[in-house]
Amino acid sequence: MTAHTVGEVMTRDVVQAHRTTPFKEVVRLLDHHRISGLPVVDADDKVLGVLSGSDLVRAQAHRDGCAPPSALSAGDVMSSPAITVHPEQTVADAARLMERRGVERLPVVDEADRLIGIATRRDLLRVFLRADEDIRRQVTGDIVVGALDLPSDAVLVSVRDGVVTLSGRVERRSQAPELVHAVWRLEGVVGVVNRLGYRTDDRAAPARLAPAGNP
Repeated sequence: MTAHTVGEVMTRDVVQAHRTTPFKEVVRLLDHHRISGLPVVDADDKVLGVLSGSDLVRAQAHRDGCAPPSALSAGDVMSSPAITVHPEQTVADAARLMERRGVERLPVVDEADRLIGIATRRDLLRVFLRADEDIRRQVTGDIVVGALDLPSDAVLVSVRDGVVTLSGRVERRSQAPELVHAVWRLEGVVGVVNRLGYRTDDRAAPARLAPAGNP
């Protein structure tokens, strides 16, 4: 089955700053492009760090009121090292990384660690805008027929607002949870309703043979 990759959903036109970009210019960039953060790169487009509006506010809050502040630049206030992803990674993996590290955006880099895009939470959430019919076709084609090798009409698949309902009969009892789990992992699926039956119970304990009687 196919899975959406970061490269498919990332924003390619990236607003960026350099280490020496003045503090005020960074503020202008965020305000002008209506974004909450951006990557900081070097002369070779390699990502040095990430700068968010929170970093800028924190820098101002920590000013020493007893002395004039020094001229701040992006390099002074950015969060470093940056947490990055590659375009071939799945959206699910990127989402888990985002959640685990508590970040709102992930610079996307190529094999040489050069910036080629950025993935935000909004970008990753686009996969949930998939049409119900698109999800239904993938469940039937990739999973029911492709992965489980069942006839396309063995399982009736209906999808409404991202909730997939599975009804019909699979060949073996063990295929039902396998099918449900595979559907749940698809991008755009927000729930799975299991109404599946089965023909053969391959989870039933084998019957024990009676001990042979004495001659």
